[in-house]
Amino acid sequence: MSINLTITLTLVSLCLIILTTYILKKGRIPEKYALLWYGFSIIILLVGICPNLFSLISGKLGFQVMSNLTIGILIGILILITMALTVMVAGQKKKTTLLIQEISILKKEVQNAKEK
Repeated sequence: MSINLTITLTLVSLCLIILTTYILKKGRIPEKYALLWYGFSIIILLVGICPNLFSLISGKLGFQVMSNLTIGILIGILILITMALTVMVAGQKKKTTLLIQEISILKKEVQNAKEK
């Protein structure tokens, strides 16, 4: 791997760490997702610092090129993020349904109290 790519990967990783920390301090992202982004940043940093290690791992796993391993890892991560977001949306839908039911019950009780 060229020195330019190593420097670029290191800078990208550091920028991701700084950006994630900034967003986390502003309270715009939960800690569990910040940990996920910190993990991505560390992986990028490791690839930049130790490219031979990942070339060895990709060869052992049967990948001909390290970029194929990288794409496979990224696709796996995207699938995990999609699953996590699906779980969150399903939980929010349950909470919304429960809230609507509770509001309907309260409205009915208020109407009954007004009629008496």
